[in-house]
Amino acid sequence: MASNPPPPPPPPPTRDDDRPGASPKPPATGVSRYAVWIALASLLVVLSLTMLMPGETREPVGYRDFMARVAVGEVTEAEYDNTNGSIDFTDGVLLYSTVGPLPLPDDDHDLILAQTDEFKFVTPRPGFLQSLLPLLIPVSLLILFFVWMQRRAQGQMGNIMSIGRSKAKTYSTERPGTMFEDVAGYEGVKQEITEIVDFLKHPERFTGIGARVPKGVLLVGPPGTGKTLLAKAVAGEADVPFLSVTGSDFMEMFVGVGASRVRDLFDSARKMGKAIIFIDEIDSIGRKRGAGLGGGHDEREQTLNQMLAEMDGFEGSEGIVIMAATNRPDILDPALLRAGRFDRQVVVPLPELEDRVKILGVHLKGKHTADDVDVNVIARGTPGMAGADLANLVNEAALFAVRRSSDVIAAVDFDSARDRALLGIERGSMVRTPEELERTAYHEAGHALCAAIIPENDPVHKVTIIPTGMALGVTMTLPTGDRHSMDKDEAEARMVMAMGGRVAEALVFDEFSSGASNDLQQATAIARRMVTEWGMSDTVGPMSLSDQGPVFLGEDMMQSKSFSSATQKLVDDEIRRILFEAEDVCRDLLLENRHGLDLVARALLEHETVSGSEVERLIEVSRQPGSIASDSTLLESGGGAVEVGTSDNA
Repeated sequence: MASNPPPPPPPPPTRDDDRPGASPKPPATGVSRYAVWIALASLLVVLSLTMLMPGETREPVGYRDFMARVAVGEVTEAEYDNTNGSIDFTDGVLLYSTVGPLPLPDDDHDLILAQTDEFKFVTPRPGFLQSLLPLLIPVSLLILFFVWMQRRAQGQMGNIMSIGRSKAKTYSTERPGTMFEDVAGYEGVKQEITEIVDFLKHPERFTGIGARVPKGVLLVGPPGTGKTLLAKAVAGEADVPFLSVTGSDFMEMFVGVGASRVRDLFDSARKMGKAIIFIDEIDSIGRKRGAGLGGGHDEREQTLNQMLAEMDGFEGSEGIVIMAATNRPDILDPALLRAGRFDRQVVVPLPELEDRVKILGVHLKGKHTADDVDVNVIARGTPGMAGADLANLVNEAALFAVRRSSDVIAAVDFDSARDRALLGIERGSMVRTPEELERTAYHEAGHALCAAIIPENDPVHKVTIIPTGMALGVTMTLPTGDRHSMDKDEAEARMVMAMGGRVAEALVFDEFSSGASNDLQQATAIARRMVTEWGMSDTVGPMSLSDQGPVFLGEDMMQSKSFSSATQKLVDDEIRRILFEAEDVCRDLLLENRHGLDLVARALLEHETVSGSEVERLIEVSRQPGSIASDSTLLESGGGAVEVGTSDNA
């Protein structure tokens, strides 16, 4: 019977250095890097021991005592050192030493020869190691210097030789462990990229029917919306290697390095079989070629050309998918977005209300919250916040709770964190005069009144005259829900609200101040977009006259505008008309509700911060019959300034 062949040996364990794309370690040399230092230290120890080794113990005596002993015949043997005049002698029992004159006097010399059995003159010579030491030290230092220079040159040469290698980080099946369930919200986005996971898991389902899976998926969205997290979730769900690299990793000071790194990245992916290549911030290398003043960047364009060639050379059965993320898709090269490369663009928008609820739930895990914390309320008060903003909001709320010396995060902490994120840090220590406080109070009361009375505006959340951020006061409104468009009535209502502070100052103090500069910027921006972008002007008509775009590309720098100077004057006149109409509406509104303006301003002076519900209550009180006569604090009514009671803080 034939014997069974022995089983094959098990494969060696895979190390991180054996993975494709990993940077190889430098070859081991025959001499350890510490061998030279060890040898030098050993030599110094030997020399020190040789020089410090003690000799025979001798009793020192004086030279006269030595000559007296010689005269009486007690010295049997003596030895004279010609270099330093030292004399070693013995009486047959003990050893002695002394130092005599140099040279030795003739009388003493004759006496010693006559009275001793043996008298020698010696000239000691240094040993081999002692004579070699003065030469060995500088030679050793010179050798060490050359060794250091050689190792430095080898390190630089190794860096130069590996400069063209990809800097992509390879994540195995254990990393990343992110799944779709770890990404809160974005159900529509997950559904759209699930096909990538299905293709990498079951490619036969697609190839059997003749379908071609997209080779590239471009994630587009504002910063902080979780594009990188979604790419990691795709890798975790597909259970394939995940190569992550940023666009800036391809750029180097040497021309051609970026293209070399692109080739190395794709070669590493091919060796893995099925893999996902994720390029974050692809707009850093994927900008439109040949654009900009003075032409394009040669190194960046070579890198982009190599990437285009590599993406076009893939076969559908290779099982390699390229994912990229950017928040500037408008500046990408058209060749990068054509069919066959980045076939599909997945928009990752700002989270909606339901998504914000789920995202906040994820970030609140492990946090100690009070009973008054309602995730739905927090989500409704954070429209327009991305996932990263919500994570920062939860962290800021925890910090506010710590400052209150509380063990749990309460709803007031979330309100403070939201105000800080939207408005800035309060500058309560800022010193202002009573006149400045009164002017600021009427300015913010004008904003609050216009926002509360006009129904097209968002509800007033709170009004404060505490300096916050760069502003002396703030009127904060919060929408009741997510809104994605704006009609003409809403645009006009926002302009009237923006004019409220300026008009209130003119009515009460009969003059303007510089505090309305930001309000005028906001109102002018809305009016300009109404005329040039939104077609909300009957005079200009349905025309788009906006020249907004990627100015840094320089494509239209030398071209004239697409409309004439007469049209430009028409646009300017129409913007001016819209702003003046908004100011007139605001003036009529504040004159009609002058008593409510005074009540809100007085409440701000007394309490510094007034809630939106309190503003609405004061407006209702001001509209009741006889409310002016019953208010003892209003000493004077009419068009001039109104004296109001102020607190000590004013």
